[in-house]
Amino acid sequence: MLKEPEILAPVIESMKNREERRPLIFMDIREKNSDTARELARQDCTIKEKLLVVGDYLLSDRVAIERKEAGDFVASIIDGRLWQQVKALKGNFEKPVLMIEGTELYGRLKNPNAIRGALASLAIDWQMPMIFANDAREAAALIYWIARREQFEEQRETAIRGEKKAESSEEKQEFLISGLPGVSIVRAKELLRKFGCPQAVFQAGAEELQKAEGIGEKLAGGIRDVLEKPYRSRKQ
Repeated sequence: MLKEPEILAPVIESMKNREERRPLIFMDIREKNSDTARELARQDCTIKEKLLVVGDYLLSDRVAIERKEAGDFVASIIDGRLWQQVKALKGNFEKPVLMIEGTELYGRLKNPNAIRGALASLAIDWQMPMIFANDAREAAALIYWIARREQFEEQRETAIRGEKKAESSEEKQEFLISGLPGVSIVRAKELLRKFGCPQAVFQAGAEELQKAEGIGEKLAGGIRDVLEKPYRSRKQ
């Protein structure tokens, strides 16, 4: 059975952190040993490590940052990863950001025009916002202050959602179910295979939900709680 990190109730946690004036940042677990992650831990914020499908740092429901050290940025141009990652960022977030960290951007290629061409394509063709940071400390400070701006000034929540823009009916159904707390794309597919359609998933009781692979008692209870709890708007 494929296991993924359980995604907790991020919106509720984001609201709690807002009261404490500490931004909530979701960080990809593959970033945890980086100098940037260590520098970010020095900031007055709450960091949650998750296996993120898209981006390295999620700062709100609309802002995600893909961080690349200068050498990796160049390597991703050469092997084509960069364009796949940019496409995923643009497909999932309203305001994604590509962060390039380090000063040795042109050190690995004999022809720097290849890098200049990629930067031009990112800015013009993809309309991808880019931020350049000299080192890990500056990168962490930028991540922190963008998170503060999003969560405190813009009043945006922090949430993990989806893998890519839904296109087919099946992808739209998977995206819909993956919006439930603790339900990844993998679990959404398993629920849909088990129950046949989103409506059946929503109507299933806690015990029925546990019959789907990867859905335990705690997760099933969390799903039913969200579906059954009366909605109370924060705006009066």
